[in-house]
Amino acid sequence: MDRLTNTVRPYAWGSLTALPELLGVEPTGQPQAELWMGAHPGAPSRIDRGAGPQPLSDVIAADPVGELGAACVEAFGPRLPFLFKVLAAAVPLSLQVHPDREQAAAGYAAEEAAGLPADAPHRNYKDAHHKPELLCALTPFEGLCGFRRADEAAELLAALDIDALKPYADLLHAHPEDAALRELLTAVLSADRAEIAPAVTEAVTAAERLASAGGPHAAAYAACAAAAHHHPGDPGFLAALLLHHVRLQPGEALYLDAGVPHAYLSGLGVELMANSDNVLRCGFTPKHVDVPELLRIVRFAPRDLEVLRPEDDGTGDEVYDTPADEFRLSRHVLPAGAAPRSLTAPAAQILLCTAGSVTLRDADARELTLGRGQSAYVRAGLTVHAAGDGTLFRATVAVTPAPGTVRPTG
Repeated sequence: MDRLTNTVRPYAWGSLTALPELLGVEPTGQPQAELWMGAHPGAPSRIDRGAGPQPLSDVIAADPVGELGAACVEAFGPRLPFLFKVLAAAVPLSLQVHPDREQAAAGYAAEEAAGLPADAPHRNYKDAHHKPELLCALTPFEGLCGFRRADEAAELLAALDIDALKPYADLLHAHPEDAALRELLTAVLSADRAEIAPAVTEAVTAAERLASAGGPHAAAYAACAAAAHHHPGDPGFLAALLLHHVRLQPGEALYLDAGVPHAYLSGLGVELMANSDNVLRCGFTPKHVDVPELLRIVRFAPRDLEVLRPEDDGTGDEVYDTPADEFRLSRHVLPAGAAPRSLTAPAAQILLCTAGSVTLRDADARELTLGRGQSAYVRAGLTVHAAGDGTLFRATVAVTPAPGTVRPTG
C-alpha cells in the first residue's frame, strides 16, 4: 500500500475553504475545486516506493498487470480505469453532458484526424473514453440532474409569465415528450444570444419572485436563479428549468450516465468516474458550446430522479450500486474499538479517509494512518485491514471479466 500525494485543481468555481478544511491546511485565498486521486495524465497522484516520488501513471505503466490485475487490463487496457476526486463547489458548474463509449471514440478520432490541438478551446473530446460518474455528498449538496417530465417543465416556464417565453412553454406540450424536449433545447441554444438575453434576465427576476412566494418549485426557481446570476443573460437558465433540482444529504449520491444533462451547484462530495475528461457544455459557461454536437449526445428521455443510498453487502462494505463497469464506490464507517475490516480486490483500490482517522495494516504488518482528506493506493490482489474511528471511502473496479472477455476501451 502507498500513501498518495494528490493535486488540487484551482478551478474558478471552487470553494476557498472546503478542501483546506478537509485537508487540515490553511486556505490559499484562491478557489480550490477538486482533489484528484488516480492516474489521469492531467494530474496523476504520486507515490514513493523508496526511489523518490513517482507519478502513479508511470508506476502502472511499468507493470500494468501487477498493479491493476490481469482481468482489469484485459477489460480496460493498461490504465487505471477510474478517477477518484473530492469536489468542492462554491459557484455552480456549467450545465453539461458526457458522451457514451462509441460517441467518445468517434468524436476523438474525428478531432484528431482534423488536427485540432489538444488545448483548442473549441475541442469537444480530450480523449477516446466515456465518463459515467457518481457524486456522493459529504455535506449538504445541491445540483441539477436529468430531464423533468415535459408537462412539469412547461408548468415551471409558464409560471414565469414572460410573453417572449410562452412559445417555449407551448413547445413542451407537443408529443412525444423526448421530441418536445429536443425541440425546446434546440430553440433555446440556437437563439441569438443578444436577442434572448432580455427575456432571460426578466425570467430570472420572475423566478426569484416565485421562489420567495414558496410552493412546490420554490427551491428549483431559487437554485436556477442563483446560478444564472453568475452568467447574466445565459440561455442555460431556461435549460436548467427543464432539469430536476436535487438536494443531497451527506451519504446520499447521484449516478450520471452518458447523455444525462446535469450541473453541480454547491457542496462538498466525493466523485468517482471513468478515467476521462470529456465534457460537452450546454449553459452557465463562457466556454465553447457546440450546439449540434451537444444535441447529438443528449438523451432527451425524461427520467425519475434517483437518489442512491449505500447498501451493506454483508461484509460491512456499504456499496453505491451503479451500472458502471470501470468503478465501484463503497463506504466503511469504522467505530472505535471495532475489529479491523479486511479490504481486498482483484483490481487496484484507492482508499480515502473523510472523517476521523483510519489505520491500514498489510500482510507484512506495515501500517499507514490516514487522516481527513488523506488517501492510499493498494495494488491489485493485496489485502489491507482497516481500523480506527473514522469514515473510509473505497474506490475500485466494478467488473473484472474472465480473461478473453474484452470490453470496449471507451
